[in-house]
Amino acid sequence: MKNQVVLTGETLTIEEVVAVARNNAKIVVQNTVIKRIQANWDAIAVMLDRGDVMYGLNTGIGGFGNVKISKDKAGDLSTRMLRAHSSGYGNPVDEETARATLLLRLNVFAKGYSGLRPKLFLTFVEMLNRGVTPVFYEKGSVGTSGDLAPLSQMGLVVIGEGQAYYKGKMLPGDVAMQKAGIPVVPLAYREGLAIMNGSQFMTAIAALNIYDCERLIKQLEIVCSMTIDVLNCVESAYSKEYNEVRPFKGQNDTASNIRRLIAGSELMGQPKKNVQNAYSLRSVPQVSGAARDALDYIRRITAIEMNSVADNPIFFTKEKVCRTGANFHGAPIGYTQDLLGIVITDLGNISERQTNNLMDPACSKDLPAFLVNSAGLDSGLMISQYTQAALVSENKILASPASVDSIPVSGNQEDHVSFGTIAARKAREIIQNTEAVIAIQLLATCQAYEFRKPLKPSPTFQTVYKLVRSVSPAITEDRAFYKDIEALVPLIRNFIVLDVTEKTIGKLL
Repeated sequence: MKNQVVLTGETLTIEEVVAVARNNAKIVVQNTVIKRIQANWDAIAVMLDRGDVMYGLNTGIGGFGNVKISKDKAGDLSTRMLRAHSSGYGNPVDEETARATLLLRLNVFAKGYSGLRPKLFLTFVEMLNRGVTPVFYEKGSVGTSGDLAPLSQMGLVVIGEGQAYYKGKMLPGDVAMQKAGIPVVPLAYREGLAIMNGSQFMTAIAALNIYDCERLIKQLEIVCSMTIDVLNCVESAYSKEYNEVRPFKGQNDTASNIRRLIAGSELMGQPKKNVQNAYSLRSVPQVSGAARDALDYIRRITAIEMNSVADNPIFFTKEKVCRTGANFHGAPIGYTQDLLGIVITDLGNISERQTNNLMDPACSKDLPAFLVNSAGLDSGLMISQYTQAALVSENKILASPASVDSIPVSGNQEDHVSFGTIAARKAREIIQNTEAVIAIQLLATCQAYEFRKPLKPSPTFQTVYKLVRSVSPAITEDRAFYKDIEALVPLIRNFIVLDVTEKTIGKLL
């Protein structure tokens, strides 16, 4: 992971967002970016002097867009609108998402179309580099005119208002800035709207979601391969010959991973109990592979949005003109994050069904019900599967798309909104639920192996089994299984299962 990120406005990657958001990588800004921002600011001064009417600069905004504001009041307009738009609600956004949001807004500024001073831009850069992270609330964005409420609250800190995280504490914005040695910056004309009018909150969540989902899918394939191994499934469903005649990249990558993950298993060498297995077991390449292909599309769209001028109005330096439109609209993120939520929900579905194949003797053929010997006296993992069922059912509700909805705001001036931020937030919750679903499947798979000993599973299974048993001992009688679930979820959430697997057999596709 990088320890510094060069901000150009053109080349920011999801991995760099993660490096800044989670690992506190430093931001580096080259002089060409500062010159570009300064030239854009100078062009605005020319436009003002010749009397151009520019939305949000010398007019009100939204329903007040036709109200003209004098130049001497334009700086006051910036400050007042920033305060008024700081009208969100709910829990504070976690620090890593807040850092990602600020980084993405800075990447827009770096492109040199947003109309702000280099001084303000560099102050925000210093905030990221010195660990002053604005606090803003998770709810209140309709995802058009950008993420107005959260980005406005984010911007309060630069003028010494609002709140900020600093060295593990939540402090008043002016106190955090003072402790970090960063002077606050009173806003000039346009700068209030420049801070707030973009899609960067939803895009920040989307970028982190994509990074996590790419690794979650690989871990699902690891846990699925372990279930396939312990149930001694029919290998032809994962064979190269079978899958390559349907040449989807994702499907064939998944099938290749499964072949590597089950290689070397003594369990798989035993006589088969089925001619073919349940859909949830034999269709992993098709389902997980389709999820991979969808995620490739989602990543591509999100990368474009991350490096776009998601703003309004836009100031063209060379032509010295101001153009208005709707480049803040969150439809690209809304649509793709709804798709991501649907995809991950279905992966949770297949995980729960595989767990059922382990729990039900009618499916497994020879494993004890709920994976305990003392049936009746002990319930085993019966209720852990209930938890899976609850989570996957909740995901199905959350997977209902947000982006098909809209509600008019601002006196019908803003009469079509994206709800992209809600789509991204819902997808985030679906991911977290699915991490627990897969963790419960992992718990059940390792317990199922207790009834297969002394035969050995694949080397990958043995490695992951050892990891699981380091935090969750074999089940010999009932105990409070929430503790086991709590111990296993971080192994998925923090990609530890993936890490130990790739140390065993190398990088997965």
